[in-house]
Amino acid sequence: MTETIEFQAEARQLLQLMIHSIYSDKDVFLRELISNASDALDKLRMESYRDKDLGVDTSDLHVELRTDATNRSLTITDNGIGMSRDDVVSLIGTIAKSGTAETLAKLRDAQAAGSEEVTAELIGQFGIGFYSSFMVADRVEMTTRRAGTEGGVHWESAGEGTYELSEVPDAPQGTSITVHLKAEDAEDALHDYADPAVVKRIVKRYSDFITWPILLNPGDGTVVEGAEEESEPESSNEPINSRKALWARPRSEVTDEEYAEFYRHVSHDWQEPLETMRFTGEGTFEYQALLFLPSHAPMDLYYRDAKRGVQLYVKRVFVMEDCEALVPEYLRFVKGVVDAQDLSLNVSREILQQDRQIQLIRKRLVKRVLQTITTMRGESPEKYDTFWSECGRALKEGLLTDAENAQAVLEASVFPSTHDPEKPTTLADYVARMPEGQESIYYVTGDSRASVENSPHLEAFRAKGYEVLLLTDQVDEVWVGVVPSYGTGDDATPFASVSQGDVDLSDSADKPEGFDDLLSWMTTTLADDVAEVRLSTRLTTSPACLVGEVGAIPPQLEQMMRQMGQEIPVQKRTLELNPGHPLVENLRAAHEAKPDDAGVAETASLLYDMALIAEGGELKEPSAFVGKLAQRLAATLS
Repeated sequence: MTETIEFQAEARQLLQLMIHSIYSDKDVFLRELISNASDALDKLRMESYRDKDLGVDTSDLHVELRTDATNRSLTITDNGIGMSRDDVVSLIGTIAKSGTAETLAKLRDAQAAGSEEVTAELIGQFGIGFYSSFMVADRVEMTTRRAGTEGGVHWESAGEGTYELSEVPDAPQGTSITVHLKAEDAEDALHDYADPAVVKRIVKRYSDFITWPILLNPGDGTVVEGAEEESEPESSNEPINSRKALWARPRSEVTDEEYAEFYRHVSHDWQEPLETMRFTGEGTFEYQALLFLPSHAPMDLYYRDAKRGVQLYVKRVFVMEDCEALVPEYLRFVKGVVDAQDLSLNVSREILQQDRQIQLIRKRLVKRVLQTITTMRGESPEKYDTFWSECGRALKEGLLTDAENAQAVLEASVFPSTHDPEKPTTLADYVARMPEGQESIYYVTGDSRASVENSPHLEAFRAKGYEVLLLTDQVDEVWVGVVPSYGTGDDATPFASVSQGDVDLSDSADKPEGFDDLLSWMTTTLADDVAEVRLSTRLTTSPACLVGEVGAIPPQLEQMMRQMGQEIPVQKRTLELNPGHPLVENLRAAHEAKPDDAGVAETASLLYDMALIAEGGELKEPSAFVGKLAQRLAATLS
């Protein structure tokens, strides 16, 4: 019996975008389908290691491509793990990814604007290469049976909102996809994908490194024009791909294009990598690593359920897709392969977390990645700027979670500062610019550069020529409380917040006098909101500012934690007054003349509210503030 099922709404939208795709390099659909087939073969082999009762033959695993010029079709078949009916519905009929609606909106906008690059990027980030077949197909059929089960399923769709499912009792194990091709159209970059020579060219370009044999029209004696020996028919058992692992080939033999295609294979990204890292480990344990930095942030970089890690091989045998044990979470943007020599093929994720070899490999990978980023900053500043704008925020998470490498993360990072409005600074450059007498690296945190640049806390620091880091990422609020200094030992320079502690930046040893009564009275009057009222040396033009104790939770972080449902005790801060400001001087005089006047108390309360607003804080009672302000203005004008 055939069942007709509607695609999930998001899946239907993505299908329509594929069908009407403006992406010119439509050849990539075959790369995506071969990549899926390769993954299925990897999964079957690993499942056979783990489940000895699976009862499958893994001696001849391969991918088969069959062209049919008469019926204008191309069939991609693998004898891998296969899918059950539920797998087909959940993996192909549905897109269960966080942020799908938002990304589809971006994709529609990109396509409407004719942005081919952005379209490719967003499509690739879905990781659903199967849908790309609709760029070249009028109709797609699939027959699949999961290993270890009886009976398969047939799936068919023209991409018009529904698909048909039916049972296939005698389906072979694995998956077979038949793409019924649209008419050839050179203007729309639709090639003749029923031509064996075209198919072979695409495989050599995009999938030559696939470790499984890829067979083209096996057993029918088809002559492939354009092959190396044009008079020779294709052999039924001769793969058209070289099957050589890139990380095992001599570096001089691997081209940049081959690295780029391999990156696309392991990352499901359609763009080229920003940086390629290849290195080996020798000694008590041996491994080879081929890693990549992306040219743009993965769509799910900041999603809690995002996959991370690199592929793990053992002696060129695939073991695991996303090996989290090899890469810390803050380097989750790194993609690639690690091929170890002395691990069990049947190793579990739990065992990997405790494996000494894996831990040592991880330490070396982290150091190498951080060194590469730091070197890129000096030698390829444009590439580094791209990396930092895309992935810098994730990298800084390492300051919270990786104490061993915190200094290396700082070296690999840059930070906006008051020194240059356009160019962020390294901490090494900051320290080199510190004037005599400055002992700390000063910073201010906030929601945006505009808000922190206008912070009253910066006034005296600017006046003295002290550079201040402008930290506006949410992670900045946290790591500054975890990492005490830049550098180690005698070379360590401590971090210091311009909005915490009792900072003395005055040039005069003489302290203003005559404010004691005002300060004592305001401390009592504003006791519900502040811990203390004192005079400030950090203010030059503003009348007041709020200051926390050293090590206190910044107000922005405090607010964020409360929004997340955490119970945070109220932290009263100190209100600092600028003794040279006319408002403060007049308030002192008014208090001396009329200490019990309600208007004086209102002015003191307004001073606190103004300090809160100036730092971007939220008033507890905005309407009360407006009322007090209106009364004071009316009194001034009367």
